[in-house]
Amino acid sequence: MTTAIAETPTSQAAPHKGMTLRTRKNISNAISYFFLCLVSPLFLAPIAYMIIGSFKPSDEVLNGLGGFLPTNLSLDNYSGVMGRFDSDASGYFWNFYLTSLIVSLVIVIGGLVINSMAAYALARLRWVGRNLVLSIIVLLVILPFEAIAVPLFYLMNGMRNTYYVQFLPFIASAFSIYLFYTFFISIPNEIQESARLDGAKPFRVFISIIVPMSKPVYASVTILTFLAAWSSFLFPVMMIDQPRVRPLPLAIAVFKAQPPTDWGQIFAFGVLLVIPVVLVFLVFQRWFIQSVASSAVKG
Repeated sequence: MTTAIAETPTSQAAPHKGMTLRTRKNISNAISYFFLCLVSPLFLAPIAYMIIGSFKPSDEVLNGLGGFLPTNLSLDNYSGVMGRFDSDASGYFWNFYLTSLIVSLVIVIGGLVINSMAAYALARLRWVGRNLVLSIIVLLVILPFEAIAVPLFYLMNGMRNTYYVQFLPFIASAFSIYLFYTFFISIPNEIQESARLDGAKPFRVFISIIVPMSKPVYASVTILTFLAAWSSFLFPVMMIDQPRVRPLPLAIAVFKAQPPTDWGQIFAFGVLLVIPVVLVFLVFQRWFIQSVASSAVKG
């Protein structure tokens, strides 16, 4: 009888504690969503302003808050951009797009292959000088591109106005190698050892086991590399002066500097410039978010 009386408060307290934890979690989620709703317009407003402005007449684009009003919309700005790039002297808009696509895809695809294999060698293989090479790569990660831009200019001066000069220096990336390395090193070593016991060579282990398990880091590197390659500006300014191989970021800078300044067309150019980046992120966002979430859990 005494035991039954003693157990009654405990059994009643447990549901009360559970309700308290659930309530706290709901309140925490509500507060988080509230602040996200407050902050998200700060990020969405410039994008909305640019998209709406790309369809408005130039004299109505820079109109303060009135620029958000979707009035007098048309496709004239987009046709105007195409019309201003329709000769060999000015270059062709589709050629700018093609140049950026070729350069970006070569950098992304080549970088995924080369940088992931280099990171696998650093993370999973044992060889003389491995720690020294890893230390050099870490140092290169913090080295800004501006520090090597001038020496690289003289080194590749013979390749000016080509596709090669725009992608060759950027396929191998210390930052990408380090991202791959940090992910590969977190994969349990037992998986690799069991594959080796079955007779798999290092390259077979990499292709058949490591790569399929590493979709999140491949997606992250793809997005970050494509973003950097697509928006590259400094090196093309130094190496490209012919319209036929001019990438989009350099083309929009030239376009803005040419009178008359038509802000509607500049906004339209900006929208066309951003579309491929958004598409790449939408394709790989699931694995990218998974990579960020797993990094947060490990941290």
